[in-house]
Amino acid sequence: MRDGTAGGGILSRHSAHAALDEDDVRVRPGRGTRPRTRRRPAHEDAPEGFVVSTERGRYGTLTEGRVVIAMKARELGHRSVVVGDRVVLAGDTSGDEGTLARIVRVQPRTSALRRSPDDTDPVERVIVANAQQLVIVCALAQPAPHLRFVDRCQVAAYDAGISPLLCLTKADLAPPREVLDIYEPLGVRCLVTQRPLTEDQIAGLRAALSGQISVMIGQSGVGKSTLVNALVPDAERVVGTVNPMTGRGRHTSSSAVALALPHGGWIIDTPGVRGFGLGHVSPQRVVEAFPDLAGPAADCPPGCDHLDDDCGLGEWAREHGAQARLDSLRRLLHSREATE
Repeated sequence: MRDGTAGGGILSRHSAHAALDEDDVRVRPGRGTRPRTRRRPAHEDAPEGFVVSTERGRYGTLTEGRVVIAMKARELGHRSVVVGDRVVLAGDTSGDEGTLARIVRVQPRTSALRRSPDDTDPVERVIVANAQQLVIVCALAQPAPHLRFVDRCQVAAYDAGISPLLCLTKADLAPPREVLDIYEPLGVRCLVTQRPLTEDQIAGLRAALSGQISVMIGQSGVGKSTLVNALVPDAERVVGTVNPMTGRGRHTSSSAVALALPHGGWIIDTPGVRGFGLGHVSPQRVVEAFPDLAGPAADCPPGCDHLDDDCGLGEWAREHGAQARLDSLRRLLHSREATE
């Protein structure tokens, strides 16, 4: 009986297995069943956009006439996205409240304005992309002109390959001639404004900005936000005050933002800054901004900083009557090495 029972049990099990087919078998796929690929969707038909603002990992992007809030897609990795970037979007691009698109590609930049944390740190950070000119705002009084800061901004503009434009404000408080005498020989375009900022006062600046992507930079209290509000009446940038004892103003712009100009073009307003690190800019890059001096500088010994009296540029400048240009170059080089 025991043998028969055991045999019956075996037969029963065989009968049960015989009733199964491959459709009844459930097999969990292994990790290697579907090989992963690094290829990502091309997004060939995705809309393009222009980044007009950034705030805590969210990017306001103008696309097809509306502002879409977007975040970086994972495939971008650590690549930065800044105001002025032209990007490709995917996902929900309706711009409706509560929606979020993805930035899947950053188009090649035509220019990149960079800044390092300080002069000893070569790590650079892109502030604005695709700008065509840098408007350096400098007050003639309250606060007093900080020409070293102006020089450093010029160096940053030359390094970025964009044109510098010096805008002197508050000419109602101090005459501009002394400052103009310093920068006009460099070939730097200079504009002067005074308060009140009537349309006649800003007409020259408005014409210089028309049709261009311009980034405006200046120290706190120089009147940068006042200029922006005059150029773009609905900008509503907060205007600060200047301490009459220290000559310092409070920071009124907390982040960069691109504003459309009424007559075409863009003005990118940046936060007020007290310093501008140039640790990423080599002396050679500064010299290249002076085409008439770059050729003779090529004959200098390797590693020449062009600051010593025995530099070959000194003799060349004396022979060609270019001492004023060389002095200007050396002032910019000194500003690059000096700590704010």
